[in-house]
Amino acid sequence: MNAFTIRILSYVGGLFIVSFGISLTIISGLGTGAWDALNVGLANMTTYTVGNWVIFIGVALIFLNALLTKSKPELFSIVTIFVLGYFIDFWLLYIFSNTFFATFLLQLIVLCLGIVIIAFGASIYLQAKFARIPVDGLMLAIKDLLKVNFFIAKTITELLALAIAFFVGGPIGLGTILVTVLIGPMIQWFYPRVEKKIQWEKVKNEHS
Repeated sequence: MNAFTIRILSYVGGLFIVSFGISLTIISGLGTGAWDALNVGLANMTTYTVGNWVIFIGVALIFLNALLTKSKPELFSIVTIFVLGYFIDFWLLYIFSNTFFATFLLQLIVLCLGIVIIAFGASIYLQAKFARIPVDGLMLAIKDLLKVNFFIAKTITELLALAIAFFVGGPIGLGTILVTVLIGPMIQWFYPRVEKKIQWEKVKNEHS
């Protein structure tokens, strides 16, 4: 298997896993990440799906990021949000349609499982080193614009999404707190371990 094929499989497969994890946090009913809460809130207010709003907001962020950084829009990021948006709709509309959990314990298990799966999937998709999710681009833009560190920039973007999600009635709750607190450290734990398994750069060098 050549290096490019490994990157494509990591990219698409990782986003597929991320979308599964996001869908689990949504159907848990305990609240989801700030940006996902925004997408769900907007979907509940309109005729568009959660995946549609992932795409709409992602496109808007691509151009906002370009404006903030005074650079050209990262148009390849559109591919990332289209793939992620359609995968989320696949899970929510076809696999988990009308899925509910009767007890808090089941909800909590599904939520925690979703968080772990998101982190694992993100660690895989990031290995491909293709276009970033626009939310991450916004974090980097704010970091450079305000001259702050990653933690503060990430906090600003999450609070922005959270405020809008609250306004549109998005699912904010325990899950929102857990996603915000746990995703970063979990990705940091998964990433180097996944990197040891997905070594497309090594394969590329061997065939060059």
